Amino acid sequence: MAAESQSPSFARKVVVHLRATGDAPILKQAKFKILGTEKFAKVIDFLRRQLHRETLFVYVNSSFAPNPDELVIDLYNDFLPYYFQFQN
Repeated sequence: MAAESQSPSFARKVVVHLRATGDAPILKQAKFKILGTEKFAKVIDFLRRQLHRETLFVYVNSSFAPNPDELVIDLYNDFLPYYFQFQN
């Protein structure tokens, strides 16, 4: 794990695209950059502050609710190939 934290790909920023579903309000800015070393909990906290809601349901690719302790870079590496493989 120490070698991973030193690699440039581990410390890079990831673009997160947020899309509202259901009755959730639409954000003025939908794309944000976050360090890959941050936990997904930071994305959830950011959304709570922006939307002024305590209860949120956050999904990756509209199908998977990640653990708040997951690293953003891990989600990026796991789900980006899936997104490009099945999207037209």
